[in-house]
Amino acid sequence: MSGRSPCAWPAWHGIIRAVECCDTQLQGLRVGRYAVPNLPAAAWYLTFYWCSHCGAKRHNGNTNSEMYCLPKSNHVDCISPVSYTTMSRTWRDYNYFLLGCVIVLTGFSLAMIYTTTLHNPSTQGYFSRHLVNLIIGAVAMVLLTTLDYHALQSWVGPLYIATVAILGVVMVLGGVRGGAQSWLDLRLRTFQPSEPAKLAIIITLAAYWERFARNGGDWRVQLGGLLLAGIPMGMVFIQPDFGTALVIASIWAMVAWSAGMRWWQILLVLVIAIPVGYYGWMHVLEKYQKIRILVFLDPLKYDPKLENGAYNIIQSLNAIGTGGITGQGWTHGPLTQGNYVPVQYSDFIFSAAGEELGFIGTTILLIFEGLLVWQALAVASTARDMMGRLIAVGVAAMFLCHLLVNAGMNMSIMPITGIPLPLISYGGSFNMTALAAVGLLQSVALRRRRIVF
Repeated sequence: MSGRSPCAWPAWHGIIRAVECCDTQLQGLRVGRYAVPNLPAAAWYLTFYWCSHCGAKRHNGNTNSEMYCLPKSNHVDCISPVSYTTMSRTWRDYNYFLLGCVIVLTGFSLAMIYTTTLHNPSTQGYFSRHLVNLIIGAVAMVLLTTLDYHALQSWVGPLYIATVAILGVVMVLGGVRGGAQSWLDLRLRTFQPSEPAKLAIIITLAAYWERFARNGGDWRVQLGGLLLAGIPMGMVFIQPDFGTALVIASIWAMVAWSAGMRWWQILLVLVIAIPVGYYGWMHVLEKYQKIRILVFLDPLKYDPKLENGAYNIIQSLNAIGTGGITGQGWTHGPLTQGNYVPVQYSDFIFSAAGEELGFIGTTILLIFEGLLVWQALAVASTARDMMGRLIAVGVAAMFLCHLLVNAGMNMSIMPITGIPLPLISYGGSFNMTALAAVGLLQSVALRRRRIVF
């Protein structure tokens, strides 16, 4: 490609590199055969200036090269709309396997919500509400897929402040459910702000460590990340919602480790966490909450009156045991249809699946949950930059913690904390958050390729 000095090819190359280093991308256009996505205003000005003042003839030496630059005309002819072929190259990076996992899991979810609310008068209408929640979540997933995740960097500050503020509102005006002041009544529906707060924390931590990418292992940087996660985590713990606080802690741990945390820093955090945890156990948690945490070790020992979780665990184990290998059949589980398992449509939905679908059905369910986490880590491994990688790692940590704790408490190997099973349990706030998180994963996957000239 030829041109007149001083505006030669190296100058254009430098402009693109500068734009790329600012984490902006050019969208809807191509320069030559290169697709350049999300054109910011500054890039427009630079592009038009170069094309207006720098002469470059059409390169005809290679039929695969499509450089357009006609400086003698009044319009800019060195850029043109992206063709269908270019767009197909972009969507080639869409993670269809991840989408398939989401479709299968939401199918499981609809089937299980239907059967667990079928003969319970107090849960009539839950299935239709759940369907609406999934549709809203799917819309959020599509919107975040099309959004360039780099654009979120400009909104990290307001997003984090809004998250902390709304958690503060919950502490003052929130409604109490299951012993935790975690809900806001919006008249038309209730809302649990701590669920989308998880996604806001993931985005905040990813943008934070992207800014300090070169010295992510520095103790001051790690302390800053701990503070960013610790403030909302402490507010959630005070509600008190031990399960959500545990998820936020898991998100921070995996993101911090991926960002460069060293072994001695992990040991230091554990040393600090011991007295903090002791204080929380002695002065924050109520007696019944302590029993719910310990009851999985020996239900009848810690809760002989079956008032604080022991009954839930016993009925959950009975339901899973009744299912056997192949299960009692969908909508034919005696304990599930008799409503003997408390909150079987949410916290203990895994036990209902064990009774009606059996060992085979729950194994398939767990396989797809595992594939969901695996695909999140796969997106992280191919992300183009640290922010994309840490977003994917944070989402993987959120899904993994929910999976392990929910399935574990249903089988009496984890404390009862009220954490839903990802994309399965009833609950609008978390399901919309989970689908939005999948949209962020797709956004990272679609933008994993750098512009190279």
